[in-house]
Amino acid sequence: MADIFTRRPPLAAINASGADSMVAHLGITVTEQGEDFLRGTMPVDPRTRQPFGLLHGGASVALAESLGSLAGNLCLDNEASTAVGLEISANHIRSVTSGTVTGTARPLHLGRNTQVWDIRIEDEEDRLVCVSRLTLAVVARRAA
Repeated sequence: MADIFTRRPPLAAINASGADSMVAHLGITVTEQGEDFLRGTMPVDPRTRQPFGLLHGGASVALAESLGSLAGNLCLDNEASTAVGLEISANHIRSVTSGTVTGTARPLHLGRNTQVWDIRIEDEEDRLVCVSRLTLAVVARRAA
């Protein structure tokens, strides 16, 4: 498969961009940018568990949307546009109580106005924990 990404900043720069955000608070770290995927990890610890001691579904969704949104923006070929979340769905397949989960975002559709991403989250034994579908809108970047 041909490389889908138009930008390949160092992983350290990608991770630094998440400082002072929910990404940093949850301990999400981007670990790999392949030709057609972006991969990252998140710890299962008090920040990401729900009161019953299981990985919180919202934390899984935060990991999925973070990876998909980052990947979507790395596919854009100009600084005038940005990809922002439009809709996300998640199916929680398996519970996790500790360790680290790994999410992998791969595109299903890379269009001019929308992108659709499939994000699979797995536990340390490569068992499926959650599968998400993220739709991004590609919009003009607004001045900050």
